[in-house]
Parts: sequence; C-alpha cells; structure tokens
Amino acid sequence: MKNVFSVIKRPIITEKGLDKKEDESTLCFEVNVHANKREVKEAVEKLFKVKVASVNTSNFYGKQRRRGRYSGFKPDWKKAYVKLKAGEKMIEYAENV
Repeated sequence: MKNVFSVIKRPIITEKGLDKKEDESTLCFEVNVHANKREVKEAVEKLFKVKVASVNTSNFYGKQRRRGRYSGFKPDWKKAYVKLKAGEKMIEYAENV
C-alpha cells in the first residue's frame, strides 16, 4: 500500500468501539481488505503520530441481500483493532457522539 488513506478507510464509531477506546485505549478502523497488520500499524503511526502496541484484524464477508426477485451481495470488508502503547495520547475522532 502506497498511501496512508488507501490503507485506513474510516473509523468505526459504535458503542463497542467507543467502550474499547475508553477502557483499553484501542481504536477501531475499517481498513483495506488487502492491507496486512504491519501496513495498518505504519499507517496509524504516520497519520496520527502515535506509537502502536498491537494490531488485530477481522475479515467480514458480505451478506446476501435481496430487492424483490433480484439478489446480490454486500461487499467484503476488514476491521482493525489498534492498541496504543501505554502513555500515548488518545485520538479524538468521536467527540460529539
């Protein structure tokens, strides 16, 4: 991956993600399906200027959806849980939620 923004697509703002952010200093992002843990770590460190302790990823496969007699699949996507090192300042991307 050449660009930081091609690796990290968006932060995932859910109740579970915000609880992990507050309790465990872990951030949750939707990332490129082809990105590996090392690329995600480098992208977060470069974009937010923090130190990353670990990265865990999960693959999600698209479910089948129907509209009348037509059917298709939602796209596959990947989620990354990024744990920051102790003493790092937390990134504020969900202040108004």
